[in-house]
Amino acid sequence: MPDTPLPPLRGLYAITDGPRADLLEACAAALAGGARLLQYRDKSADTVRRAEEARALQALCAARGVPLIVNDDVELAAAVGAAGVHLGEDDGEVAAARARLGARAIVGVSCYDSIERAHRLAAAGAGYLAFGAFFPSPTKPQARRATTDLLRAAKPLGLPLVAIGGITPDNAGALVDAGADCLAVISALFGAADVRATARRFAALF
Repeated sequence: MPDTPLPPLRGLYAITDGPRADLLEACAAALAGGARLLQYRDKSADTVRRAEEARALQALCAARGVPLIVNDDVELAAAVGAAGVHLGEDDGEVAAARARLGARAIVGVSCYDSIERAHRLAAAGAGYLAFGAFFPSPTKPQARRATTDLLRAAKPLGLPLVAIGGITPDNAGALVDAGADCLAVISALFGAADVRATARRFAALF
């Protein structure tokens, strides 16, 4: 966990799309385009490569002053000095992650389509609340669907709200208007022909 103060969580939240040969270049392009948060998401079992990539991304993010979040893996986040971890419903408890990573770590959580889960995890000490999928998602085609009413209902919890799921520069404006502090994007960003230019389009929404 870094000692420097973390910036406010607002803007494009870039989430990597698994093993790819140009991972560092693509992430550098996303950051250059204005991504304000980067999540390393790789579901493969190649622990050596994942550790190497996470360290490289942590160095890249540190140079840019952007927090690195590791998906699902508290120990990897701790090993590379990442700013925090993102937890889904089967990935452990907020308190345990915060105990391992430190009081100032960002411990983000998936709330899917549930305001009740958001209330519970906010009370447990979550650092941000992620809702989605708001649109059909190529990454998770069977994902539960969320509505903008969830963002409005979660605003009083006082935590940064992250929208995810099928978000593109063309459909994202309504989510920002409804209260999303961050737009979490995988396919529309890292699948784009020009990652930097696409990041700029997302960043301009803020």
